[in-house]
Amino acid sequence: MSNGFILVVDDNPTNLTVISQALRTEGWQVRMAVDGEDALSKVAQNPPELILLDVQMPGIDGFEVCKQLKADKATSDIPIIFMTALSDTDSKVKGLALGAVDYIAKPFEQQEALARVRVHLQLRHLTQTLEQQVRDRTQALSQALEELQHSHLQVIQSEKMSALGNLVAGVAHEINNPIGCVVGNVSAVEANIRDLFGVIDLYGKHFPNPGAEIENELETVNLDYLREDLPKLVKAMRDGSDRIVSISRSLSTFSRADTDRKHAFNLHEGIDSTILILRHRLKDDEHRPEIQVLMDYGNLPLVECFPGQLNQVFMNILANAIDAVDELNQGRSFTDIESNPNRITIKTILVGKQVQISIADNGPGMPEEVRSRIFDHLYTTKTVGKGTGLGLAIAQQIIEKKHGGTIEVNSEFGKGATFIIKIPVLHHTF
Repeated sequence: MSNGFILVVDDNPTNLTVISQALRTEGWQVRMAVDGEDALSKVAQNPPELILLDVQMPGIDGFEVCKQLKADKATSDIPIIFMTALSDTDSKVKGLALGAVDYIAKPFEQQEALARVRVHLQLRHLTQTLEQQVRDRTQALSQALEELQHSHLQVIQSEKMSALGNLVAGVAHEINNPIGCVVGNVSAVEANIRDLFGVIDLYGKHFPNPGAEIENELETVNLDYLREDLPKLVKAMRDGSDRIVSISRSLSTFSRADTDRKHAFNLHEGIDSTILILRHRLKDDEHRPEIQVLMDYGNLPLVECFPGQLNQVFMNILANAIDAVDELNQGRSFTDIESNPNRITIKTILVGKQVQISIADNGPGMPEEVRSRIFDHLYTTKTVGKGTGLGLAIAQQIIEKKHGGTIEVNSEFGKGATFIIKIPVLHHTF
């Protein structure tokens, strides 16, 4: 920004006095320089609003002064008007080519000179005003775009969680009814089987010779085998029922709806429920062995948070980790993968007043250009139809905006990736 004065540069004291007096009469502040070196020094100390610059001076002439000022970013936008007795076209073209905005011929006509100065000061003021307006408008548009992107993410996040939560909660509810019937009847079946064998044993005691037909049937059904196997079958039914109940409970934990207030939550339950949801993607198939999930849980306090939103973050990062190790498996044999197994490691620890959750995979890792943009809105490395570029952007917003935490990724190409989440605990403890 200028300091509101005009610098007049001329080696002729009379010219300096005359032009300076005319400018001051119009109300402008004026400073003077007697040669090119003096002019460059004064401009460096205090840039003026406009420069009236004599062309023919001893030492550094006006052309060279103009050239140096225009080459410096700090002074390049100061308008320069040459004052010269040279009237040839080549000199004027040279001066304009160097960046001067106008010429005043010597001896100068006072009213014409003042008019030219006035016009160029007005143009400079308009230019500065316009530049500021452009900067302000650009900043406002950038802020509006950021707010729009955040609103977009919030809508998508809300819709995704609502749809997924309703689906999972509905599945859990539908499971609960039939499995409740199974669990409730397993004990009754077990008791009835004992009663039936008791009656059979009683018949055997009072009728040791039941006849050929019954003896043949007992041999056919292998009563001793049934006596041994049926309790095992009932136990397997009980274990399976307990497993389904556990799954249903985990589904309910994962899909729990968030209110407008945070509440205490066991993060380990959220992680476990998320892994259960993704279990089908971790299992072995004809192409690869099972993806190993190693859990190193610390002694964490309850965390005051929005549980459903954090579960969404865990879901996204773990799903990406599975995608990463599957990508690494391309072209590898089952045996090769078995000798260098796919692995996802989840570690939690209390660090001061924050919980830290790290989720690491031994996939292909990321080059720096990908890692630096991984949380950008709409950025994705996946093929069309397989990724929207919203998941990690939403995850970042949930962790940083909703929970006051941080999320970052450490990765090198060929060395896997580790996502590190830190969330404040607040005042809740076990």
